[in-house]
Amino acid sequence: MWSLHLLNTRAMGPANTLAGLQAGITHFDASLGGIGGCPFIPGATGNIATEDLVHMLHEMGIETGINLDVLLREGRKLRLIVGHDLESQVARTGKADTLHALME
Repeated sequence: MWSLHLLNTRAMGPANTLAGLQAGITHFDASLGGIGGCPFIPGATGNIATEDLVHMLHEMGIETGINLDVLLREGRKLRLIVGHDLESQVARTGKADTLHALME
């Protein structure tokens, strides 16, 4: 079984995921909020955000068994823990804002 580790350099993580799917990959590495990345390059982008990856797969009709609402809620907690915004795109949508309001 092959697995694909995805960075989100130049916002290409979702496109690289699609290429991996087309090549038959079924396991993907991602990180909540996109944290991580290369410590050797200042300002380097991190990993593809798990919530972005799950959202994309669900929109494509691919069931992951992962609850996106839970990911978004945990991402909000992570943002508070690390003390800065995260790289997740889907967390910046109205859906995440609604979830944030529900948590308060």
